[in-house]
Amino acid sequence: MPHLQSPELQAWAAGFPTALAHGGVTLLILIAGASLYLIITPHREIQLIREGNAAAAVSFGGMLVALAIPLAVSLAASTSLLDIALWGAATLFVQLLVFRLTDFMLHGLPQRIQEGEMAAAALLVCAKLATALVLAASVSAA
Repeated sequence: MPHLQSPELQAWAAGFPTALAHGGVTLLILIAGASLYLIITPHREIQLIREGNAAAAVSFGGMLVALAIPLAVSLAASTSLLDIALWGAATLFVQLLVFRLTDFMLHGLPQRIQEGEMAAAALLVCAKLATALVLAASVSAA
């Protein structure tokens, strides 16, 4: 049995609450982003998912991953809760703006997703993931 005063256990005991706080703030930002996305999206994805619309499920799941990528990079690059909150809010704002612009530029895709078209959902998810990766890289370079 390891000694309770070992440096490893002390480091874990000191760092675990901070890790929980940083992860918790990031998850709250992700939840806020997903909620805002549901408000600004032109169709009701949760209702469509409940009705069995696979295209809506793929679209919504892709959006969650696309929001999480830059948030994860922000979390990894940040040193404090304020830093996480600022970078998280900034990436969230940019992502939601780009998501909305993507929906606008690829007009007709949201309607096609509402109709259950998987090709439209796949294209929309890929556009959002590409944006997420570029945003994440820009955050890591800052």
